[in-house]
Amino acid sequence: MFGKMKKIQYMMMAVAAMMVLTACEKVSPIGVLVSGTGVEDRVKMSHLYYQEHKEDYKYHQVQDQDEYTFLVGADSHLTTDDGRMREMLQIGLDNNDLLYAHLGDIADTKAEYYITLEDLIDEFRWKYAKKNYKEVYFGDDDYPEQKEYDKFYVYVDTLNDMTYSVDEVPYPFYPVVGNHDITHNGWALWSNIFHSSFYDVLVLVNMDPIQFDHFIFLDSANGTLGEEQVKLIEQGVLDGLELAKELGQQGSAFRHTFVFSHTNMFRPSSLQFSSTFAREETFFLLKQFEKWDADIVFLGHVHKWDYQKNGKTEYLTLDTMCEKNNPDPGDYLVRVHVKKDGTIKWEQVRMNYTPKK
Repeated sequence: MFGKMKKIQYMMMAVAAMMVLTACEKVSPIGVLVSGTGVEDRVKMSHLYYQEHKEDYKYHQVQDQDEYTFLVGADSHLTTDDGRMREMLQIGLDNNDLLYAHLGDIADTKAEYYITLEDLIDEFRWKYAKKNYKEVYFGDDDYPEQKEYDKFYVYVDTLNDMTYSVDEVPYPFYPVVGNHDITHNGWALWSNIFHSSFYDVLVLVNMDPIQFDHFIFLDSANGTLGEEQVKLIEQGVLDGLELAKELGQQGSAFRHTFVFSHTNMFRPSSLQFSSTFAREETFFLLKQFEKWDADIVFLGHVHKWDYQKNGKTEYLTLDTMCEKNNPDPGDYLVRVHVKKDGTIKWEQVRMNYTPKK
C-alpha cells in the first residue's frame, strides 16, 4: 500500500510539473531538450532552500581523526536495476567513508525509478544509522510486535548530542544535478528527494585554529552556470569569509576545497564529442577555482575517465557507473584520503556488480 501511495505521489508531481512547465520547453546549450525550470529558477529555489535549511547541512567533525575519506561516483542512470547504486552505497558504508558525492545523472526521469532511488537511500539511511548511532527502542514491552516498526526507534548521535527518528537521520549522500535529471520535467522528482542543486558542506578538521575542509556543489545540468549562480558566486556566498568573520579569524577558514559539477571542463580527447561549458564560463570557473584554492574538481557527464591538472588543481572526470553503459566490472568510483596533516591522496575504486539478466 505504501509503495502504491508513493508512486501516486511521484506521478502527481510529474504531471503537475508538466502542466506548469511544458510551455517553457527549450533546447539547452548541450543539445538536450529540457523543460521548465532552467538553471536560473533551480539556483534561486536551491539557494533559498539552503538558506532556510542550513541546519540540515550541518558540518561533519573529524578533528580527532588521523584521516577521513570520501567516495565519489558519477552517471548511474538508475532505472529498474539499482545494483550499481546499491554497490556504491554499500562500499561507502563498509569503508566508513565520511560522505558520498554523486556527479549527476543519478536516475532516468520516470516516477518508478525515483521511487526505487528513494527507497534505496532510505534503506541505507537506516543502515548508516544502525552502524554510526545508538539505536534506542521506546515501544511498549507488552506489545512486542512494535519492535518490527521503525517509528518505535530513535537514533542517538552521542558526539553531537542529537536524537533522530530514522527518516531524520542526516545521511551523508550529496549529489549534483545532471542534464538527464532535468529532462521530462525531472526536476520535480529530483528536488523532492535532494531539494538543492547549489550548496556547500563543511568538514571540521582542526580546532586551534578552527579550520574546515570545504565541499562545493554546483548546478551545471544545462551546461551553463547561468546568471544567478555566477552572481551568487561573485558575491562570495561560497568564499567562507562570513564564516571566518563569525569565528573572529582573518582570511578564509578553509584548509582544502573540493568542487563537484556534472558538466565536464575538458574533453577526454580532441576527437571525441563532449559538450562542455561555454568558453567564457570555462575561463570564469578556472579563475574561480584558483580563487577558492581548489584542490580537486570532480566532473562527470562525458562517460569517460580523464585526468587533467591546471596549476595546483586536479580535475578528475569520472567514467559512468551505469551498468548499461559499462556492464563489466571496472574502476568507476574514486576515493579520496585526507590526512590530519593535510596530505591528500586519491585512488580509483572497483565496482564488481554486473547487470541482471
